[in-house]
Amino acid sequence: MAKLTGFLSNLSPEIRQYLMITGNYWAFTFTDGALRMLVVLHFHGLGYSPLQIAMLFLFYEIFGVVTNLVGGWLGARLGLNKTMNIGLFMQIVALSMLLVPAAMLTVAWVMAAQALSGIAKDLNKMSAKSSIKLLVPKDAQGELYKWVAMLTGSKNALKGAGFFLGGALLTVFGFQQALLGMAMGLLLVWVFSLLSLRRDLGKAKNKPKFTEIFSKSSAVNTLSAARMFLFGARDVWFVVALPVYLSSSFGWGHWYVGGFLALWVIGYGIVQALAPRLTGTKQTGKGQAKVPDGRSALAWAAILSIVPAGIALAISYDFHAANILIWGLMLFGALFAINSSLHSYLIVSYADADGVSLDVGFYYMANAMGRLIGTVLSGWVYQAYGMAACLWISAAFIGLAALISIKLPRHSVAGT
Repeated sequence: MAKLTGFLSNLSPEIRQYLMITGNYWAFTFTDGALRMLVVLHFHGLGYSPLQIAMLFLFYEIFGVVTNLVGGWLGARLGLNKTMNIGLFMQIVALSMLLVPAAMLTVAWVMAAQALSGIAKDLNKMSAKSSIKLLVPKDAQGELYKWVAMLTGSKNALKGAGFFLGGALLTVFGFQQALLGMAMGLLLVWVFSLLSLRRDLGKAKNKPKFTEIFSKSSAVNTLSAARMFLFGARDVWFVVALPVYLSSSFGWGHWYVGGFLALWVIGYGIVQALAPRLTGTKQTGKGQAKVPDGRSALAWAAILSIVPAGIALAISYDFHAANILIWGLMLFGALFAINSSLHSYLIVSYADADGVSLDVGFYYMANAMGRLIGTVLSGWVYQAYGMAACLWISAAFIGLAALISIKLPRHSVAGT
C-alpha cells in the first residue's frame, strides 16, 4: 500500500485521479462479473428454469434504472467520490447477504441482494464515467475519446475475467467461499478509495434540483433511446439464454461456460479500448482530433444488426449451427464493442460539464432499462421459443437503435 501511494504521488493530479478511479472501477467490475456467473451457474445447477434465473436479476436491473436517474443528481450534489464509495460499500453488503446458510437463500432474498448489487454497480459506473469528463481539457475531444474507451474497454476485460473467476471459484471452492473471498478483497479497495479520491470531484457549482434529473438535451435524449435498444439487443440473448444454451445444448460444464464467456468479454473489452483507432480518429488540418459523431453511430449499428440475424438463420435451419453461433458471437462482440465505445464517448462529449453526472446518469438509466428489458426477455423468450427467437429480437432492437441514431448530431457537441 505504501509503495502504491508513493508511486501515485509522483504523477500529475489528473492522471493520479484517473488511475484511482479506473482501479476502483476495475475492482468493482471484477466482483460484479464473478457474482453474475456464480448466480447463473449455481442456480441452474439447482434446477432453476431460465425464466426463474432471469427473475433473480429482475431487481438488479430495475434498481439500476432508478439508481442512474437519482444517482446522477446525487453525484452533482454530493460529489462523485462519495457516490463511487457508496457503490463500493453496497456491493460488499450485497456479497455478504449471500453468505447466509443455504436454507435461507430463497428467491426473494437473492433478488434483494441483487437489487443492492444493481444499485451499487450503477452508482460506481455513473461516477467513473462522469469523472473522466472533468479530468480532460474541454478542447481535447480526441483525448477524451481515448480515455473513455480505455476505461470502458479495460472494465469489460476485467468483467470477462470475473466471469471466468466466477465459474472457476464455484467449481473449486463452492458458492459461499467464493463470495467471502470477493467481499474481503473489495473491502480493502473501499478503504483505499476512501483515503484517495478528491473530496470535491464532480460537485456542481449550482446545486441541481431533483426535478432536473431528466435531461433537457435533445442529443442526450436521442442517444439514450438508441442505447436502450442497443443493450437490450445484447442482453436478450447473452444474460440467460446463452449460458443456459451452452450448458444444456452443448453439454458444457461450469469451467467451459465461464471460461468461454470470460474470453468473449475480455476480447470485447480489448476492442472497446482500441475503438478510437478502429473508428478512424484523425488529426485535422488545425491540429484537432476528428472524432465520431451521430453518422458513425448509425453506420456501426446498421452493420451490427446483420450478425444476430445471420446466427438466427443458421440455428433455425440447423446449418452448421454450433460453429456459426461461436464465430458469430465473436464477430458480434467485436462490432458491439465498437458501438458501445462510440456511445460511451458521445454521452461524455454531449454532457454538460457542470453537473456532468446528471446527463450521464440519465443516459445510463436508459442503458439499465435496456438491460432490464433484455434480461426478462432472455429468460422468457428462450424458455418459450428458443435461442433463434432471442437472436431475431436482438437484430430488431439493433435496427431500432440504428433508426434512432439518424437524429443524432452530425458533429460532436461538447459540453459547455
